Amino acid sequence: MSKPDSDPGFAFGGGQGGEPVNLPGLGIVPVVPMSRFPALTLLTCAVLSLAACSSPDRLTRVSPPPAVVAPLNGANDNLNAVLWVQRSQEYRASALQTWLLAGQQLDRALADPTWTALLPEEGGNHQSGKLKPAVVVDVDETVLDNSPYQARLVRDGSSYNDATWQAWVDEQKAEAVPGAVHFAQLAASKGVTMIYISNRTAAMKDATLANLRKVGFPVADDSVYLGLGTVVPGCRQVESEKGCRRELVAQHYRVLMQVGDQFTDFLQVEDNTLPARDALLDKYQDWLGSRWWMLPNPTYGGWEGASFNNAWSLPADKRNAAKRDALKVAR
Repeated sequence: MSKPDSDPGFAFGGGQGGEPVNLPGLGIVPVVPMSRFPALTLLTCAVLSLAACSSPDRLTRVSPPPAVVAPLNGANDNLNAVLWVQRSQEYRASALQTWLLAGQQLDRALADPTWTALLPEEGGNHQSGKLKPAVVVDVDETVLDNSPYQARLVRDGSSYNDATWQAWVDEQKAEAVPGAVHFAQLAASKGVTMIYISNRTAAMKDATLANLRKVGFPVADDSVYLGLGTVVPGCRQVESEKGCRRELVAQHYRVLMQVGDQFTDFLQVEDNTLPARDALLDKYQDWLGSRWWMLPNPTYGGWEGASFNNAWSLPADKRNAAKRDALKVAR
């Protein structure tokens, strides 16, 4: 592609300004200041090879530096998050630590007939030592690791959609979150039923239970899976909240613990704003590490939507701008 005369990639040109210099054998030569190449390069060229350089009244084009090639894939919000989950020892340590400590609390919870991990309004008031003990767990990023699916999205420069998610679930390739199988098997050995409350749909039950069994989780029967769309008579379902399903579990089991990676795995979040979520954590922090156990998940969650007022219909650049505005920046 040709360049205009004013482009700094052109070296010499009469009347272009700059201080003239007296070169042996050439006389007075005007030199144009250049933003990309120092004038010294041109002077050296003139001195060393008169044949290779044009006379002062001719236009000489200097080749620009090689263009910087943009990376195949642009920046992706989830690159570091997925890499951390898949490759960092710190993630593995956090997950192992959570499940190990939860296992150490099982005997204490079993021994106390009044112990429950359910809030009063979600069935906690109806818990009894006569009920069979159970632990309620979320599925995705709590017991099953879907980071390979997230990695596909990063690689392809795409985002979550129902079709690719359904395909991933059907593959049944999710591995166990570190420490989760050991805990589940320990609980089962003590007569505790594992209950899987998930926002995978109810129709995904067969594929999900098959995946759970494949990696070693105890599955008592099909009833222990409660997916999104499970009908609970007498309870009004609020979007994807799990409150109704927890109430259903409370009718048949004493829930010793709840384990998840989102606030909604423990209680209903009615106001998904950052201040409201902070208030919930302050209110229920004493439940953490005894009745509630939280796994790290930097790849997605209610915390993300809360930063842009849950306006998922906004274009990606608008959502990213809102997330940047939510950062606490050192001043």
